[in-house]
Amino acid sequence: MRLLISACLLGCRCRYDGASKTHPLAEALARRYELVPVCPEQLGGLPTPRPPAERRGDRVVTRTGDVTEAYHRGAEEAWRLCSLLDCRAAVLKERSPSCGHGAIYDGTFSGCLTEGSGVTAQLLEEQGIPVYGESQIAELLK
Repeated sequence: MRLLISACLLGCRCRYDGASKTHPLAEALARRYELVPVCPEQLGGLPTPRPPAERRGDRVVTRTGDVTEAYHRGAEEAWRLCSLLDCRAAVLKERSPSCGHGAIYDGTFSGCLTEGSGVTAQLLEEQGIPVYGESQIAELLK
């Protein structure tokens, strides 16, 4: 089975700060599933590194501007790859304005979380793709 996965969880330095968030169970996940890495922000045309962004309602903003269009482009491209390659689920970076699932930063840049999903996670869910956060990887390995 194929899984779409946030590339940063596999060690790719594509996060807003130019770093990765390699997950300790990524190798085990790769042995069990065929992984399709994506970074929706990069697919949407944003540079790495880039200013931190947070979701504020239907918009995605940085401290100095609105980047909603790029986040929607990236979500559409991630969905395109998911659909084209027949991915059956997605494992995405938690709390991200694109990949977060269930809880994301609230748009105030104060470190506060609010209920909701990032732009890509929301689109995938709307398309019927189950979305898991990295804290749920162990469940996929049972």
